[in-house]
Amino acid sequence: MKRPMLAPVLAAALVTVVAGSAGQGVPAAQPLSAKQARIEKQAAERRQKEADLWVARTMAKMTLDEKIGQLIFTSFNAGYMSTDSAEFDRLLHLVRDVRVGGIHVFGSAEAFPQVMLNPVWGAGPASRKGDPYAAAAVLNRLQAESAVPLLTSGDFEGGAAYILNGATRLPRAMVIAATGDEQMAFNAGVVGATEARAVGVNIDFYPLVDVNNNPRNPIINLRSFGEDPAFVSKMAVAYIRGIQSTGAFATAKHFPGHGDTNVDTHLGLAVINHPRAHLDEVELVPFRAAIAAGVDAVMSTHIILPALDPSPGIPATLSRPILTGLLRDELKFSGLVFTDSMTMDAISKMFPHDKAAAMAVRAGADFVLHSPDDDAAFRGIVAAVAAGEIPMAQVDASVGRILRAKARLGLHVKRTVDLEAIAGRFGTRAHAAVAQEINDRGITLIRDERNQVPLSVPRDADLLYLSVLDYASGWREGVPGRTIVPELKRRWPNLTSIEITDRTTASEYELIRALSRRAGVVVAGVFVRIASFSGRMDLSQPQIALLDSIAAQDKPFVTVCFGNPYTATFLPKLPAVLLGYEFSDFTERAAVKALAGEIAVRGRLPISLPGMFPIGHGLARAARPGAGE
Repeated sequence: MKRPMLAPVLAAALVTVVAGSAGQGVPAAQPLSAKQARIEKQAAERRQKEADLWVARTMAKMTLDEKIGQLIFTSFNAGYMSTDSAEFDRLLHLVRDVRVGGIHVFGSAEAFPQVMLNPVWGAGPASRKGDPYAAAAVLNRLQAESAVPLLTSGDFEGGAAYILNGATRLPRAMVIAATGDEQMAFNAGVVGATEARAVGVNIDFYPLVDVNNNPRNPIINLRSFGEDPAFVSKMAVAYIRGIQSTGAFATAKHFPGHGDTNVDTHLGLAVINHPRAHLDEVELVPFRAAIAAGVDAVMSTHIILPALDPSPGIPATLSRPILTGLLRDELKFSGLVFTDSMTMDAISKMFPHDKAAAMAVRAGADFVLHSPDDDAAFRGIVAAVAAGEIPMAQVDASVGRILRAKARLGLHVKRTVDLEAIAGRFGTRAHAAVAQEINDRGITLIRDERNQVPLSVPRDADLLYLSVLDYASGWREGVPGRTIVPELKRRWPNLTSIEITDRTTASEYELIRALSRRAGVVVAGVFVRIASFSGRMDLSQPQIALLDSIAAQDKPFVTVCFGNPYTATFLPKLPAVLLGYEFSDFTERAAVKALAGEIAVRGRLPISLPGMFPIGHGLARAARPGAGE
């Protein structure tokens, strides 16, 4: 599927329209006159001929090693990087010598020591957000050094701010799904992709089209649009179209479906034992929809699916029956196929790095993404081609797709970005307005037994706020409560705030219980993360017992769950529960606005909460007249 690339100015204008027409849809462009349409068509045909000629000429002069290099997709951390550094030397080697086809932008990392008696540090390194100017500057330098322009990617699941400081922190899929509005998904796609392109990233590894039909999934969860395949399809397609409207590429992941697992593939190898009929009815439905909508790329998953490939121990990423037989031949996908990160334990601890790369390419992947050793990955593919395990025709087919993708993005004409222009397109107020509206509309009230939402307490009430964290370390998004605390205090000045973590002592719990008995109203913010390499997704029993004891008191008590929405199923005694789904300043602000009656509460569950509520449940509350003025 071919589509024109919007100019950056037009993309920026589109974002302004999105922000200014929130909830109303984006107005259609004015129709062109017959003469204008003819001129546009001729110009598009001319650009296409030039692109096709560039692809053919580039392909014709490539050696075998240069073609194989195109199949390697390396990565770097977006922190300041001197040109006189070992890390920059590594990247230059991969760009100049290996001739890699693309580069992925991560955030940053901080080395932590492994020491006894301090559980805060954990096993390093710890993830941190990167710098947008550093990301763009490094990409520009590497693009200038590369004989063939590089494709670039980022895991911008919560917008560019999920990786880079200063960007707009968009909500992930489940918040958007709770609005029930495809326009919100489209708007999020526009904003995220516009900011990505501003720093030189042209492929967004989003959206997830996984159907989250396992409440104990430790890695997909709120990253999914929900558990109904048709609804997931509808929202994912809207998000894809939003990304593509800016000229960027969208990615459907994790093929053929990662929703029904209880294993984090960063830590282990998962198996989905559903029969093919079930996969057709659930997991594959959104992928079919995304492919029909013209999604640009698909990312594989490191999961074993015996119904699709009975070979023992072979995950989808390394499976030819899945990546070629199913994705290419049966589903007719003609875009780019990426592996998921090859550093994940499900691959890196099960297969040698060189063999894993060769197996992925043989299976049908165009790109081996984030190998633990890019040189080994290159050597493995070279050896497999020399041995006849990977046909030369398959290598040529992948390289052709890669070069055509680069031409579609206009990289053969311009491959670098203007650093001075970043500030005008990155983290703007218009983009923030889009993020805030989605969060406001996604807030979901699932229980309100005492009719306490919005709170009907005077401004001088003694309000106790409890920030209940799953565990104290690793908050790469920033300190939880940094927005909800000042926002509550602005509305109820007599505020006392307490943080409760996995390190809170028994005596501290008793003190908190005493303070709760003296308070006029209690609000709890419960923060439970779904994060790669964590494997945790619950509160502790002392934390649950504390909340239950407060629920037994005869006073206003409202709990807001940020993060894992299934946490609510372990808190059945709480009288009033709001779901925010996300971790962000926008989500915390939306929760306070809902508590104060400043916005209507109208979100609906995109998942079922087992034993509690079905998909679509949500209590509606009107905004209180005059609130917030």
